[in-house]
Amino acid sequence: MKNYAFAVAALLVALAVPALTDASHLNMAILVLMAAQVGVAWNIVGGYAGQVSLGHAAFYGLGAYVSTLLLVKFGVNPWLGVLGGGLIAALLSLAFGWSCFRLKGHYFAMATIAVAELVQIFFTEWDYGGAAVGLYVPMDKQGWLWMNFATKPPYYWLALGLLLLTLAANWWIERSYLGYYFRAIKDEPDAARSVGINIARYKQIALSVSAFFTAIGGSLYAQKELYIDPNSVLSTALSIKMALVAILGGVGTLFGPVVGAAVLTSIEEFTRIFFGGTGRGTDVIIYAGLIIVIAVFYPTGIIGWLRSFRERRAARADASRQTAAHAEAQAAATTVTAVSHAAAAPSVKGEAA
Repeated sequence: MKNYAFAVAALLVALAVPALTDASHLNMAILVLMAAQVGVAWNIVGGYAGQVSLGHAAFYGLGAYVSTLLLVKFGVNPWLGVLGGGLIAALLSLAFGWSCFRLKGHYFAMATIAVAELVQIFFTEWDYGGAAVGLYVPMDKQGWLWMNFATKPPYYWLALGLLLLTLAANWWIERSYLGYYFRAIKDEPDAARSVGINIARYKQIALSVSAFFTAIGGSLYAQKELYIDPNSVLSTALSIKMALVAILGGVGTLFGPVVGAAVLTSIEEFTRIFFGGTGRGTDVIIYAGLIIVIAVFYPTGIIGWLRSFRERRAARADASRQTAAHAEAQAAATTVTAVSHAAAAPSVKGEAA
């Protein structure tokens, strides 16, 4: 019940943000929402199914490039381009999974990095896709129909809507048989296989759904920034950030990536403003420190730490209530004994007389 109350309160705050902030802070909020969305998408395969992918930038960049190329080269409406990018990323995930799911643990993570690097090299050398120069999104057509705006609020509503859609998909997966299968594959793969779960198939389902929503996030990035290149949408650092957002907030939890995105994006913006050009890479150093702290002290992330803190607090409150109740019982027993002794004292004196 508390979780639902927190979710409703957070939604009300999110709905009020555009009316309470200026353009710079609103842009910060958009970045948080976009980071949270891709973190939630990554969480489907990395959190629930336990397959730590460090190559998700391949899907993100594919979504950005497909929607942009369809618009620039063929004049296809961006809404259709977003859907097309998601579907093509889901198809690419079949080859991605076929080549990588044969490996386990850190070997799988390394393989995903290698595949993402190949995709980045391809787009860097592909002249039709702009090569290393990149692509610009045209601004000749604006409005909701073309997902192109001159102000920030519409992008905020798009980012918020996409985040809510991705959260809804996660919520459904978490409570469906897919969620149980994914968690079984993550925790006890041998036991899951022994009861008839096709591990390869359900890993692939998790990856395809994750790739679809990640690609949609990449398409939204392209529409917001109006420019993409291989370094901005296909870098390994972007893949690591997607994973870290979920890990920091609480991997395998519904709202963990949202919390992680708020923390990490704030760190990025703080280091950019505070250090300027001289602090390039400072956020990466802080990321590394956070990974060490999380791995050693809080492996369940911020959400897990908050839950354990709440449980410890409740346990202390219960212990205090039990102690107080015990003290009251002892005090009552002492009072009854004293009254009994006081009532018996006169009769003893009378018998003595």
